[in-house]
Amino acid sequence: MISTLNLSRLHPFTLRLLDYGVIAGSVLICLLLLPTRFPGMEILSISPNWLLIWVVAWSVKRTAVQGALAGLILGLIQDGMTSPSPTHAVSLAIVGILTARLQKQRYIREDFISIALIVFGMAVLAETVVALQFSWQSFWAESGETRRNLGQIWLYHQQVALSSAILSSLWAPAVYYPLSRWWEQMSDLEAD
Repeated sequence: MISTLNLSRLHPFTLRLLDYGVIAGSVLICLLLLPTRFPGMEILSISPNWLLIWVVAWSVKRTAVQGALAGLILGLIQDGMTSPSPTHAVSLAIVGILTARLQKQRYIREDFISIALIVFGMAVLAETVVALQFSWQSFWAESGETRRNLGQIWLYHQQVALSSAILSSLWAPAVYYPLSRWWEQMSDLEAD
């Protein structure tokens, strides 16, 4: 691992490029993990929501605008990889805003358990936003389009939300810890 001492010797521009590289690389890893199904890493054919975990890790120490922007961008990228309807951009932007708005200093310590609980709650929220979009689309579907039964949508939502929340919260420290350590080093170097 690169130590703080070695990083302090780098030119500020090089350090900034390295930071951007770590951010882009971690997003790319999460994007590549998103469609991947490893044995034992799924419940009811649902895998962890890696982009949601990344948005929470990013937003914990950022402003609501930065969290919303990260969620919006990653949601649009996810829509490009999957189906743009319903959009993931709305749910991830809401997750970014709410995570950044948490009064972390008062109520939540930044440890593994706190991050796992935040990810659990935000995964349930994100899946609820997606289910609301499906319900809205079903309600306004034309006669020729396929109308989904609202009961089926919300029954499936319960399974997806719980499975995604459990798996995402269990894997959250694997994404949060290295990124948090990196961003702490970067903020220490910027303070010097």
